[in-house]
Amino acid sequence: MEAWLQSLLNALALPEYGLSTVFAVAFVSATLLPLGSEPAVFGLIKLNPHLFWPAILVATAGNTLGGMVSWWMGLGAHKVVDKYRHSATHLRALEWLEKLGPKACLFSFLPVIGDPLCAVAGWLKMPLLPCACYMAAGKFLRYLVMTAALLYLWPPA
Repeated sequence: MEAWLQSLLNALALPEYGLSTVFAVAFVSATLLPLGSEPAVFGLIKLNPHLFWPAILVATAGNTLGGMVSWWMGLGAHKVVDKYRHSATHLRALEWLEKLGPKACLFSFLPVIGDPLCAVAGWLKMPLLPCACYMAAGKFLRYLVMTAALLYLWPPA
């Protein structure tokens, strides 16, 4: 079982590429593509415990930049979404987002709704810099908590 876990971690972390892989996976996973970056971060840290903080920071940077791309795509999609502007769900979501403002981007770490949330923030033309700061804070906390919890469950050998 231990050998299987080690080979899985090697495959997920791509240790020959290390932090650049973590950045790329975190970036892509923050767009609207369904991909999780936590296994790559955990795999790299499990194989290289001394890279804990660099991996967390690189993953946060990649995920935040990916969220900013989603924000930009939302800004560009403004005209397309205008067609559906009057549905009840859409109006409730807009009311909630407009009430919270850029602080809503703190929840960009959540599965399923987090990435579209960044796009909607762009669509609403919320200021990029505050949105990016809240995205970074939420994503940093997610990586820190998830990786620390996984390392607690499976400590480095």
